[in-house]
Amino acid sequence: MKVSVFCASSAKVDKHYFEQAQNVAKELVNANATIVYGGGSVGLMGCIADTALALNGKVIGILPYFMEKVEWGHKNLTQLILVEDMRERKKRLIEDVDAVIALPGGCGTLEELMEVFTLKRLGKFTKPIIVLSTNGFYSHLEQMVDRMIEERFMRPEHKQIWQFVSTPNQIIPAIKMAPNWDETAIEFASV
Repeated sequence: MKVSVFCASSAKVDKHYFEQAQNVAKELVNANATIVYGGGSVGLMGCIADTALALNGKVIGILPYFMEKVEWGHKNLTQLILVEDMRERKKRLIEDVDAVIALPGGCGTLEELMEVFTLKRLGKFTKPIIVLSTNGFYSHLEQMVDRMIEERFMRPEHKQIWQFVSTPNQIIPAIKMAPNWDETAIEFASV
């Protein structure tokens, strides 16, 4: 199994988020999953990588060249793939993965999450998307999507695009139990 993890590079977030990132890494390594992530060495990104590597897990980083030039890249990964820009990074983060997991993060994490949400709505990405809502971090986003459905900007079926969990030990079961999704989603993408 290969799983993409979207998460923050900030090193200033509460320690609880770091503890949860460590637990996510442990869950993924225990499930023999290869982790694909943004390639950073600090914040939750660095925490995920360091924890998985310490447990002999496989970790692949996808990093734009300009970030490598300022030494943001992790130096000890299983593999570090350097790409031209952020667009290519986002594309490579979801290529050939079996699931996407979003941890709490800032605007970059949110952008990655919403792009993959949109691609799944259009049937261009069909794998499970699991959102770890530590301490209700993503509850407002979940409510926003509910409002979009309520106001008929999206269909009720689109609520199944992703699954929200509150603890890392719920991630692997959520991946296994995610509703089937395929390319025919384009047929009900519009409202």
